Amino acid sequence: MTETAGGHDRYDRVAIVTGADSGIGKATAVALAEGGFDVGLTYHRDEEGARGTAEEVRRAGRTAAVRQHDLRDPVTGAEAVAELAGELGGAGVLVNNAGRGTRAPLLETSYAEWREVLAVDLEAPFLCARHVAARMAEQGRGGRIINITSVHEELPRVGAGPYCAAKGGLRMLTRVLALELGAHGITVNAVAPGEIATPMTGQHDEPPVAGSRPGYPLARPGHAREVAAAVAFLAGPESGYITGATLLVDGGLSLMGPQAAGALDSGDWRAG
Repeated sequence: MTETAGGHDRYDRVAIVTGADSGIGKATAVALAEGGFDVGLTYHRDEEGARGTAEEVRRAGRTAAVRQHDLRDPVTGAEAVAELAGELGGAGVLVNNAGRGTRAPLLETSYAEWREVLAVDLEAPFLCARHVAARMAEQGRGGRIINITSVHEELPRVGAGPYCAAKGGLRMLTRVLALELGAHGITVNAVAPGEIATPMTGQHDEPPVAGSRPGYPLARPGHAREVAAAVAFLAGPESGYITGATLLVDGGLSLMGPQAAGALDSGDWRAG
C-alpha cells in the first residue's frame, strides 16, 4: 500500500466485518478481500452463510477467520472482534455492520426490545471500536473504522424508533471517535445506506428491479455490492484525508424523505 502525505497508510492488511453472513456484510467482506485484505467475519445465527462468505474470501486469495457472537450481550459479543484480530495477527480496518431493526410503533415497543436494538446497533459498535482502536493505537500504524448507519441516522421512520435512535447515536459516535482517534492516524467514517435489497429488508439478496420504487430518484433499491464499494473506498489509501464523514449510498432517497418516498406509487412528482 502506497503511503500518502499523512503517512498513515501502513495499517495492517486485516479487516474485520461484523454480521458478514449475508447482505451488506457479506458483500463488504468479499470486496475487502478482493482489495487485498485478510478478513475476520462474525455472524449471529447463520453459520452456513458465514462459512459461504469465508469461502468467497479464500477464493479471492486471502485468509478468512470466522466467529459467532451475540451482540445482544455487547460486552461478550464484542470480544469476538478482539479474538479475530489476534487470530489474523492484526486489525487495520473494522466495519461495524451487524445490526437489527424494528417494525412496531414506539407505544407498542417494550423496554426489553428497545434495549436489545440499542445493544446491537449502538453499544456493540462502541465496544468493537474500542477493542480495535486500542490495538491500532498501540501498533502505531493507523487504521480505518467504518460504521454502517442508515439514512435513518438523520431521517425518522414510523415503526423504527429504536433503530433510528441507535443509528442517530452511531452517527454522533462516529464523529466523536474521529476527533479522538485522529492523532493515532485512525479515520472513522460512516456509510449510510438507503433501501438495499438484502434479507434485512425482506428481499433476500434479490437483484434490485429497475423502476420498482417510483418515489425514489433512482427508482430502485440498491445492491449490497454498491454499499460494499463505498466501504472499500473508505478502507483504502485514497480516503486518507476523510474522517468524521457520512457517505450516503441511498439512490437519492434522503432527498425525498424515506417515509414519503416509499408511499409514492408513481413518478408524477418528477413533473414538479
